Amino acid sequence: MVLSNNDGCIIARSNEAKALGIAMGTPYFKCAKLLAAQGVKVFSSNYALYGDISNRVMSLLRRLEPEVEVYSIDEAFLHLSGIADRSLTDYGRELRQTLRRCTGIPVSIGIGPTKTLAKVAGHLAKKNESLQGVFDITTADVDVILGRVAVAEVWGIGRRLAQRLALCGIATALDLKNGDDGWLRKNLNITGLRTAMELRGISCLGLENCPLSRKSIASSKSFGYQVESLAELNEALATYIEQAAVQLRGQHALANSLEISLATNRFSKTAVHYSGRKVITLPEPTASSTVLIRHALPALADLYRPGLRYQKAGVMLFGLVPESFYQFNLFSPRDRKGSALMAALDQINGKWGRCTIQHGAAGFDKPWKNRQLQKSPAYTTSWQELPVVKASWPVL
Repeated sequence: MVLSNNDGCIIARSNEAKALGIAMGTPYFKCAKLLAAQGVKVFSSNYALYGDISNRVMSLLRRLEPEVEVYSIDEAFLHLSGIADRSLTDYGRELRQTLRRCTGIPVSIGIGPTKTLAKVAGHLAKKNESLQGVFDITTADVDVILGRVAVAEVWGIGRRLAQRLALCGIATALDLKNGDDGWLRKNLNITGLRTAMELRGISCLGLENCPLSRKSIASSKSFGYQVESLAELNEALATYIEQAAVQLRGQHALANSLEISLATNRFSKTAVHYSGRKVITLPEPTASSTVLIRHALPALADLYRPGLRYQKAGVMLFGLVPESFYQFNLFSPRDRKGSALMAALDQINGKWGRCTIQHGAAGFDKPWKNRQLQKSPAYTTSWQELPVVKASWPVL
């Protein structure tokens, strides 16, 4: 099992762990004794490792197929138009074996004429062991399959919308597929109609070969212990701003505004609960960590209430604009030295590891950082954490 930030809740389970009946999102402290008694291995989140493994898988997919859309850290869509002379199931199994051999990562592959049907097929490939991880939905009766899939499980529908649909007699994916177009557009707008058409085998969602830029970037974490001093809160916020700014510069964008937040433990039954937010509009768009920190820390001092014990702080950058398209103020020359400094900072940290060079405001020891008491080594991204192999041989 894998734990969330601060080793709080269970967010990922192997099939063997699921068989114990522990639900997703269960607080770790409630089941720690049971997991230990059953010999379950529990790990803290290790985002550096996950990101690197994901990049390896996606890079391999791009080498194997010309059209790939990276949808999330653990999911991608491929266009298989050039596989007309062979079984798609056989090709899927070959692809799965290649990924396992080259990266060590097991995957499930769903094949269909549309993204939505491929998602349905992928779900079945993952759940049904007899399919050996690959399922081409066109080789089966699609309507029979959709009739067994709850509408809440359809990509883009979700639990809340499924409750509304159930009141209208739409309980399965097949019901949604056979829905009236006019009713669907009126009640679910064009997005719902597209989903229904996708279930009919009519492709409405093409591959996005260029990832869309995000409209906002957030960095927010719980502390390893409840923080009381403003100095430690300043360090944490500066650290989170640096992390968000790196993503902002990686997107080649600038932020017009930032929002900072501060909160105590809302689950405490004895302490006073407090949460505060403040939005800061910047004089001009920027991606400089220095500028963002300079504007954020005074605002944090305004939110701070002495005597309280804080559980979480965060920052969100929004009002993002492309760096190349922004028209700067004629009477406020652009800080080119600052841009060059940030580029050098990112280059050094990219080569030698995050926080190799950082702002002094972010602190050094960071005792407040979130707990990761059971983190697995960063086997693929740190020389210091490479696995060690010891061998012995008989003396002749």
